[in-house]
Amino acid sequence: MPRYELSLILKVMQRPETAAALRRTVETLMERGAVVRDLENMGEKLLPFKINKHNHRHVRGTYFLVDFYAAPSILTGLLDHLHRDVDVVRPTVLKNDAPVSSSSCCGPKQ
Repeated sequence: MPRYELSLILKVMQRPETAAALRRTVETLMERGAVVRDLENMGEKLLPFKINKHNHRHVRGTYFLVDFYAAPSILTGLLDHLHRDVDVVRPTVLKNDAPVSSSSCCGPKQ
């Protein structure tokens, strides 16, 4: 299974509501067969621009990164589910490739 990173912006909420939204997201991943490796809280920040989502205008958001392994076939359904979640302002999934080692280069050393 390939490794992915879910960049998640949640609307600003109290801690219990934020924890419930994260729990829903991680449970959705696991129900679809994903293996969650890490969850990182990046904190609350101003959004780079105003985002209108679910009839609300958001200027601040709480950022999270979820590192997981999953089959590529689940990504479309996952993103569709996250776009319908009223607490999620912006979900983005990126493929997290293995880092390339600089010592494997066969060119001349400088």
